Amino acid sequence: MSVRRILMAAAAPVGAIVFSVAISSVVLLIAGTSPLEAWMEMLSYGTRLETLVATANRATPLYLAGIAVAIGFRMNLFNIGVEGQYVLAALLSASVGAAVDLPAALHVALIMLVAMTVGSLFAGVAGYLKVTRGVHEVISTIMLNAIALAAVGYMLRNWLIDEADTSLNMKTPEIPPSGRFPNLNGVVETFTREIARGRELWGFILVAALVGVLFHLFLTRTRVGYDLRATGLNPFAAEASGVDPKATVIRTMLLSGAVAGLIGLPEVLGDSYKYDLAFTRGLGFTGIAVALVGRNHPAGVAIGALLFGWLDSAAPILDVVGDTPREIVSILQGVVVLSAVVSYEVVNRVRRSQEARDAAAATRPKQEMEA
Repeated sequence: MSVRRILMAAAAPVGAIVFSVAISSVVLLIAGTSPLEAWMEMLSYGTRLETLVATANRATPLYLAGIAVAIGFRMNLFNIGVEGQYVLAALLSASVGAAVDLPAALHVALIMLVAMTVGSLFAGVAGYLKVTRGVHEVISTIMLNAIALAAVGYMLRNWLIDEADTSLNMKTPEIPPSGRFPNLNGVVETFTREIARGRELWGFILVAALVGVLFHLFLTRTRVGYDLRATGLNPFAAEASGVDPKATVIRTMLLSGAVAGLIGLPEVLGDSYKYDLAFTRGLGFTGIAVALVGRNHPAGVAIGALLFGWLDSAAPILDVVGDTPREIVSILQGVVVLSAVVSYEVVNRVRRSQEARDAAAATRPKQEMEA
């Protein structure tokens, strides 16, 4: 029975990936490119140490984004506002980090606290509107995204810009060395070789891993986490058992926003040490896809983040070698999400049918004995 469960659990993601590669290969054939050559080039380039480091760096914020979205999904809440929450949190936390000079541990802790607070409070607005005015969180978070991105542009241009900077790039002042997160190059190079091309493995990957562990423990080992899961599975039964649905909505949105606030920190604390016009956006929306692929489970989200991160990191080789369009990676990512949703639904239906047959087989001898 355990082997069958493992096979059923692996069938959906494996089927999704195989189907995605098949569809993308068809697109490559239509474009006049050899699919085998394209995939071999990506595989060869994508297994280099420098590419793997880039994959881990890309996957770190994607994992945090996936967890932030998954927290809402576990309660059937759609926090589409992760995008605005993390961009606003990155700007304000970078500004606070540049304005103070503290011992290293306190400095980093303060920046993280500011980011989590900003993201949490901004997401809490959507939760408040839902429980007090009945505004659906999809509508409110989409509108809040627009407000957040507009506010970021206004504050950066008028209040938080680095006045000493003479370039055309609007940016906040740089965070002092005490507020920067150390990289893990020394650890990696101990077991491999020197990382070339100036690549650095962001140390914030450890924080992302800790967030995933805490999320799992929160869901499986705490009463609040149980209330969240129960409300997501059956809100009416949860309310009948004494769970306050409004309070659970608020707590879920606050927690989702707090994790969302961390998404921009790997870049701010480990690479740029500031917020500027080159700051990476779009991670919140990609996090939705990562959460869907990972089925809202911390381990599954990690796999989805690594997959998307690897595709993003290995894609540039397609522009250098041959005539393969790198846009095929975007097609592949989109097909992965769609095929994952379809595959999981197919597997769930097969599982339910098998469970029904097992239940029928188990009760048949008893019915025959009674007859």
